[in-house]
Amino acid sequence: MGNRGMEDLIPLVNKLQDAFSYIGQACNLDLPQIAVVGGQSAGKSSVLENFVGRDFLPRGSGIVTRRPLVLQLISATAEWAEFLHCKGKKFTDFDEVRQEIEAETDRAVGANKGISPIPINLRVYSPHVLNLTLIDLPGITKVPVGDQPVDIEQQIRDMIMQFITRESCLILAVTPANSDLANSDALKLAKDVDPQGLRTIGVITKLDLMDEGTDAREVLENKLLPLRRGYIGVVNRSQKDIDGKKDIKAALEAERKFFLSHPAYRHVAEKMGTPRLQRVLNEQLTNHIRDTLPAFRSKLQSQLLALDKEAEEYRGYRPDDPSRKTKQLLQMVQQFSVDFEKRIEGSGDQVDTVELSGGAKINRIFHERFPFELVKMECDEKEMRREISYAIKNIHGIRTGLFTPDMAFEAIVKKQVMQLKGPCVKCVDMVIQELINTVRQCSNKLECFPMLQEETERIVTTHIRDREGRAKDQVLLLIDIQLSYINTNHEDFIGFANAQQRTSQSNKSQSSAVNQVIRKGWLTINNISIMKGGAKEYWFVLTAESLSWFKDDEEKEKKYMLPLDNLKVRDVEKSFLSSKHIFCIFNTESRNVYKDNRTLELACDSQEDVDSWKSSLLRAGVYPEKVMAVESETSAATENFSMDPQLERKVETIRNLVDSYMAIVNKCIRDLMPKTIMHLMINNVKDFINAELLAQLYSAGDQNTLMDESQEQAQRRDEVLRTHQALKEALAIIGDISTTTFTVPMPPPVDNSWVGGAGGRRSPPSSPTSSRRMSSGQRPAPRGAPPPPNRPGPLGPFNNTAESPQAPSRPNRAPPSIPSRRPPPSPTRQAPP
Repeated sequence: MGNRGMEDLIPLVNKLQDAFSYIGQACNLDLPQIAVVGGQSAGKSSVLENFVGRDFLPRGSGIVTRRPLVLQLISATAEWAEFLHCKGKKFTDFDEVRQEIEAETDRAVGANKGISPIPINLRVYSPHVLNLTLIDLPGITKVPVGDQPVDIEQQIRDMIMQFITRESCLILAVTPANSDLANSDALKLAKDVDPQGLRTIGVITKLDLMDEGTDAREVLENKLLPLRRGYIGVVNRSQKDIDGKKDIKAALEAERKFFLSHPAYRHVAEKMGTPRLQRVLNEQLTNHIRDTLPAFRSKLQSQLLALDKEAEEYRGYRPDDPSRKTKQLLQMVQQFSVDFEKRIEGSGDQVDTVELSGGAKINRIFHERFPFELVKMECDEKEMRREISYAIKNIHGIRTGLFTPDMAFEAIVKKQVMQLKGPCVKCVDMVIQELINTVRQCSNKLECFPMLQEETERIVTTHIRDREGRAKDQVLLLIDIQLSYINTNHEDFIGFANAQQRTSQSNKSQSSAVNQVIRKGWLTINNISIMKGGAKEYWFVLTAESLSWFKDDEEKEKKYMLPLDNLKVRDVEKSFLSSKHIFCIFNTESRNVYKDNRTLELACDSQEDVDSWKSSLLRAGVYPEKVMAVESETSAATENFSMDPQLERKVETIRNLVDSYMAIVNKCIRDLMPKTIMHLMINNVKDFINAELLAQLYSAGDQNTLMDESQEQAQRRDEVLRTHQALKEALAIIGDISTTTFTVPMPPPVDNSWVGGAGGRRSPPSSPTSSRRMSSGQRPAPRGAPPPPNRPGPLGPFNNTAESPQAPSRPNRAPPSIPSRRPPPSPTRQAPP
């Protein structure tokens, strides 16, 4: 292989890749692409081949210049090539690679010089390369030939720009020495995408083909037409050499002899040639690798720090040690007990910020869900009055009663109290479910010991289910106690004498709570028409008398205030396309609630938020809609039901008495339910875990079996220890790379304004001694006589360079392709501005 510089980089990159692959991560160095840009027959393909070290590109007919060649070099143990369009086929003979490139080009664009922007993708696997991408781009041409379109130049420019505009692309601007450097298309394109010259390297080819008596010394010294990274001269193989199968190693040796023997280049021979170009490119690759190391080091150090504590626990770990198993069993049970108590009682560490759980959710059940379930059991007002009237009539029987019977009051109250059993049992069920969820969450820390986890969950859950029966019995007993004696002498009971005044008293109590704020929060009004902006989110404020919403939570711009009179709440089925949960508020008298809308649909992110808002609305007196499953005849009877004035007064009295007594019962039940459940369920389960769980686990079976770790845990332990060690080794490798490699500083900026802008190019003034006529006494012409006097040379403005402002013009001067110098070398000059 010809590229020793790349081979020197391979061990460095392999070390990094080995370190990262050992810990199961990718070493994403993202090495730069290298694009070779230049005109037709500038020697781009030869430069590319010299860098790779293989002779595999088509020659002579410009075939590859008609399509970009994206060459991916991949480090491997063997050497072969494969094309993207020939998946699965390996090419070990690089002559076949050349033939396939020619054939694929013809298949896409024909054999008559047509072009295509579709690249040929070639992968070369070799132990002598780094993972790089090299791009051989079409040569820039001016005149279409064959099947080429009229705008061939613009098409090729656009094709080249697709690649060289990437910031990770190094640009090799290739210009042959026998052409006008100031009009180099390669340098012009590079200047357009890289105005600072940070990633552009000038490459001068065909130095051995310059006219006799001319040289490119001042250009290669970066004094004339300077670039920030300067120029590197190379001598590629000629077509005769390629046809004669001259290998790349021999070509590199011939190149070196050329620079050492040429009088104009021998003093810069060490800075010229393909090896120098390879070394410069490899310096850029090394710089890139070093630039990525700080991020890698920071990433590895954070991972190492995260594993330090766990690795320390696993170091010296013996899975079969009985004393270790006993100690770990005690620690696990103790940790389970602490975690359960923290989740129930609340703690500052490991706070769940996503959802309510444990004690917070149980608290919500006690004070929001349970009161809501109680209110849902209340009868409809008309239905209640109808039942009271029937009870009064049935108690009087055939007689017409003169007084309001207290037995009607007692019958209605007992029926109402009986209905409380459902919400009370449901409350116990909800708490039980949350306790079981809490147990499962706490047992997740035991998953490294699956038998222990399973047995712990079974024992604690069994105990919870056992306590469930006792708690429900006690709750039902509370209801039975309320049914056993109706205490009409209770201090809060209004009594018969005050029953008629209940309405006025309740109005006064409501008026005292006008300014009480019950809840604030964000809600989305869901039923705003699209014409008016669609669904919008507002800041809602609920008080005892109104529901208001504002533009934002600063509460400065009020959008609307809705009185709560005659309002009720009902659920709305969730839309198929909506992720929000919806409920609506409506008026019981069929009036518009909000502007032209009969209902106000409000949306929340979760069902829990909906339940919480409905509970808050209950406190404000907005009750849920009562769904009555009544037969049509009963409904008709209810609608046609009428009472005489005397019966109506009795019904009103009983109704007020029932409301007063049920308020006492509800208050008592709402107070006793949380206390009963806490005593019989939650506190008992905590005590059981603290005092009985360990004994139950010992009696359940062999403790050694309980403490058998899972296969996943064993793998996890080995992985943590291995990863911890690999991270330390990777950090050491990165440290070695940081000390054994060095960064080549960026050259200072230069004046490269000579590369023209959109308005054209301007040529630099020539050095006074940049071109001289060869005299007969000077060095012999190695390759033929100079051209005749005043013969126009190929470089335009470089052909008639003045020797000196004072010297007369000489009719017979050498026509340099790139400004020449005659030996002996003239004193060093600075490049013109």
